[in-house]
Amino acid sequence: MNRRTLLTSAAAIGTSALATGVIPGGPAAASGGPWRAGIARLHDAMAARVARRELVGVVYLVAHRGKLHVDTIGTLALGGDEPMRRGTPFRIASLTKPIIAAATMMLVEDGRLSLDEPVDRLLPELAGRRVLTRIDGPLDQTVPAARPITVEDLLTFRMGHGMIFEPTFQPPYPIITAATDLQLVMDQPDPRTPLRPDEWIRRFGTLPLMHQPGERWQYNSAALVLGVLIARAARQPLEDFLRRRLFRPLGMSTTGFSLSPADAARLPGLYATDPQTGVLQPQPGSQPGEWTRPPAFPSGAAGLASTIDDYLAFSRFLLDGGVHRGRRLLSPRSIRRLTTNHLTPQQLAEAGPFPLTGRGWGYGMAVSVTPDEISGPGRYGWEGGYGTVWFNDPHRDLTAIAMTQTVDFLFNGAADEFQRLAAAAAGQR
Repeated sequence: MNRRTLLTSAAAIGTSALATGVIPGGPAAASGGPWRAGIARLHDAMAARVARRELVGVVYLVAHRGKLHVDTIGTLALGGDEPMRRGTPFRIASLTKPIIAAATMMLVEDGRLSLDEPVDRLLPELAGRRVLTRIDGPLDQTVPAARPITVEDLLTFRMGHGMIFEPTFQPPYPIITAATDLQLVMDQPDPRTPLRPDEWIRRFGTLPLMHQPGERWQYNSAALVLGVLIARAARQPLEDFLRRRLFRPLGMSTTGFSLSPADAARLPGLYATDPQTGVLQPQPGSQPGEWTRPPAFPSGAAGLASTIDDYLAFSRFLLDGGVHRGRRLLSPRSIRRLTTNHLTPQQLAEAGPFPLTGRGWGYGMAVSVTPDEISGPGRYGWEGGYGTVWFNDPHRDLTAIAMTQTVDFLFNGAADEFQRLAAAAAGQR
């Protein structure tokens, strides 16, 4: 499944349910007027896409200054009759990355990690890095790395290794084929790597870097490495640390690398359009049964499942400066580092048109650096390749989250439309 493919879709027409309310702990706000009109336009747009068979189903929410609107449209399966529900769990794919970044900052505040320290202390497999003389060259044509990889290099995705989008998606360069042969699964979430974290990092350490540490932004690989680093710094499995420090304190009861059998059975079908036929087809990977047992390698890049309300709790924690229900979990300084662009203008230019699409990068998430149709600078969030999208606009106290399991959502204009209309419902930028 190629995330770059522009797809035309088909989907089941399902039912719709709406819920509005007040965010717990948020100020009560008057409803009606432009807010209701904007929410109605958003609903009509998403319902029309389901009716046109561009989406199987979607659960989304918009939260703005104490107001909360949740909508469910469509069905769990193509042609099925089980509706999407507010508590439906989703494979959130790359929406895992912001969570991993926040967990890393907790370890920094604990004193177990330092942003400027080399990762070699806990990841000796990555000591003595060598760097390809050219990205498409043989693996033995390398030079020494100018410096070690640091913790901040991982958070900012400037470690010197990542996915390649040009001239094609993951071209058959030696560095790409070697990672495939080693079963590292460096790009798509599925099929999952069979390797456990220690073996995964050992094999990854046999490869050279693509670029010098700190030089360029590259997607994905750094989040995989971060997952291993967090577990070693915390001295416990990654999921155990996330559950203890984030999921339980935030009340994220249906978020994890695995789910209970009952929750796994409620996962929607995963769909993408067959480019040959133009018809939505079920995807073979990530079946519900896989989610009933912990994976060998809990992927910090794309391994979590979650619900709309669980992710809202994480979003509000960031928007509220690291506080949840009066309890501080992370400092305001760490929140600022997570949600502030760290890329230079040259790095932004070299990142190419996809997947940043003109945005900057904080720690584990994108940050808008210029005004656009959604907001002014400072909006932060990210997308998941299975059809999920999220942003916070701190200047307007605005959160928007949409969860589908239709890959096309990201490429057929639906995700962009959702974000525009969600922002419009909140009023002026």
